[in-house]
Amino acid sequence: MKFQRLKDLREDKDLKQSDIAKMLGIQQTVYSRYERGVQNIPLDYLIALADFYRTSTDYILGRTNETKPYPKAMKL
Repeated sequence: MKFQRLKDLREDKDLKQSDIAKMLGIQQTVYSRYERGVQNIPLDYLIALADFYRTSTDYILGRTNETKPYPKAMKL
């Protein structure tokens, strides 16, 4: 699955793949594989990206067109 929305979100902020890779603590080539859909994104990175871009994981995954994040869940 190609993640065009990840690329779009990154480019909207005028960031390079290397900028996002550095934030995640991974190599740029690994992040590039995530955007191209060659490698699955680990859940913790997906959540970090959704938080960084202030959107939902469902938006990144193409499950919704709503860009606003969901309200935070109450911690028990």
